[in-house]
Amino acid sequence: MSALVAARAPLGRQLRSELRWILRRPRTVIGLALLCLVPVVPGIGLWVEVNGEGSSIAGLAGIISGNGLVLPVFTLSLALPLLLPLVGAIWAADGLAGEAQHGTLRGLVVAPVGRMRLLAIKAFGVAAMTLLAVTLLAVVGTITGVVLFGGDGLLTLSGSTLPFGAGLGRVALAVLLVTVQVWGVAAVALAISACTEHPLVVMAATMAGVIVFAVLTVFPALDWLHPYLITSAWDDLGDVMRDPLPTGQLWQGAALAGCYVLIGLSLAAIRVATKDN
Repeated sequence: MSALVAARAPLGRQLRSELRWILRRPRTVIGLALLCLVPVVPGIGLWVEVNGEGSSIAGLAGIISGNGLVLPVFTLSLALPLLLPLVGAIWAADGLAGEAQHGTLRGLVVAPVGRMRLLAIKAFGVAAMTLLAVTLLAVVGTITGVVLFGGDGLLTLSGSTLPFGAGLGRVALAVLLVTVQVWGVAAVALAISACTEHPLVVMAATMAGVIVFAVLTVFPALDWLHPYLITSAWDDLGDVMRDPLPTGQLWQGAALAGCYVLIGLSLAAIRVATKDN
């Protein structure tokens, strides 16, 4: 009977309920609002430097003037190494460990919704909020860049200039690539979240792993290991500003992140399926 009820449960309503539950929390609203400041602060700093007398970054002035679409890509590159993985880890920690800490996960596990469906709903919430955070950064960065520096097009690293529409397409591609990378980190965090009742442990373990991976990419002696580290592809985000676009390298990094998503969700599924009531 439980399986029948679980099969007939309205999945769409459950997904909407999960998103409403996340978005209604004050810390989510505050976090997203603070996230909007990330592109604004460096944008204003660059504008002051570019327009100030005796500017020490004359070379940058020549690149960014009339080229505001550089700012969202720069912002995403700035936030990818630490800030965005932390955001994904926070939502993953709240999804399972946070529920367990407040005693609500036990009720969800024994309820007739199916454990795998429960995990899918939590994973959907983390993925959707990650996409929202990355998109919000890019949108605010684009608006700030266009207002402060103009939007005549996108001056690529190859020296050519793309029209405004094509430049927006490159920004959208950067959003997609960054989102997939953060999904990889969040999926591993979700697996850790399924093994503990302490959200802080999830965040600490996830960020420690990100830092260790970043350190390992520095050592040339470990070149054989670099293709398997998710952080090794993060430095390639600036390639979206090259013309022609080096698609092979970018999609290779996205595929690596996809492997981390698959591994993380698989480990989380094994833990949730065997979790005691």
